[in-house]
Amino acid sequence: MAKNSLISGSIWDEYSNQVVNRMNNPSHQGEITEERAAALGAKLIVADFGAESCGDAVRLYWAVDEANDKILESKFKSFGCGTAIASSDVMAELCIGKTVDEAVKITNIDVEKALRDNPETPAVPPQKMHCSVMAYDVIKKAAAEYKGVDMESFETEVIVCECARVSLGTIREVIRINDLTTVEQITDYTKAGAFCKSCIKPGGHEEKEYYLVDILKDVRAEMSEEKMKTAADASASGTLSFDKMTLVQRIKAIDSVLDSDIRPMLVMDGGNMEIIDIKENLPHYDLYIRYLGSCSGCSSGSTGTLYAIESVLQQKIDENLRVLPI
Repeated sequence: MAKNSLISGSIWDEYSNQVVNRMNNPSHQGEITEERAAALGAKLIVADFGAESCGDAVRLYWAVDEANDKILESKFKSFGCGTAIASSDVMAELCIGKTVDEAVKITNIDVEKALRDNPETPAVPPQKMHCSVMAYDVIKKAAAEYKGVDMESFETEVIVCECARVSLGTIREVIRINDLTTVEQITDYTKAGAFCKSCIKPGGHEEKEYYLVDILKDVRAEMSEEKMKTAADASASGTLSFDKMTLVQRIKAIDSVLDSDIRPMLVMDGGNMEIIDIKENLPHYDLYIRYLGSCSGCSSGSTGTLYAIESVLQQKIDENLRVLPI
């Protein structure tokens, strides 16, 4: 893939392929004319929204069927950076086929997630997250135009950062999704706190109900509690991954499989086995065993029997287990 002219340097790898493709070839860029809307039997809605903080702006066109409030077509014009183009393109696409009320529920998080190549990797560098926030706002503006109401009437969440129009729910979700640990990271991802800074902590020029430092502290505490509970539940149910287990837990897990799948076979031939030690030799885990009874002098203890034991343990415990008789 050739480098997009709108991106250069080391930040290239921070953009998903979807972002790059939509920068170069947006599918929904353009306008809907009165004639086109009339041909569809729809009402034309045109909404403009600009972000004063960065100078970007977007115009959203909807052709809405007034009989059922469904958005038949959606297009945009973007006056800003390449990321704004990509975000606006996805935003317009997500609106098509939805009712106006359904479209208002599309958030900047939905836009950014739709631009990801895989669910775990952010689509854009954190400083560009505000472009999807702008896409979210222009949807509300279009819906307000259609319904003849103020766009603030669609706000269902508390707005923490008025400058960047970032809600409490968005901040909490971004912290969780990206495992953020600092206020600076929150600002990078959402632009919350990037401008007047009143929402960062108490003492700014404007008093706030919520501050980023407190939100971060609360969400991190919740995440820590959930992680401990998950680990405890997994340990109790025996589903804790092998690499997370203590030595005692590893021995118990292996012994359980040996008792159910291996020892009955050995006992039938007058033998048995015991665990001597488990040592980490990453990526492998070396399990040292001692054969007992008739197994201790059996030649297959280092061939077929050993292979069978190792194969069962790798399937049921961890694929990196190696069994070494001593």
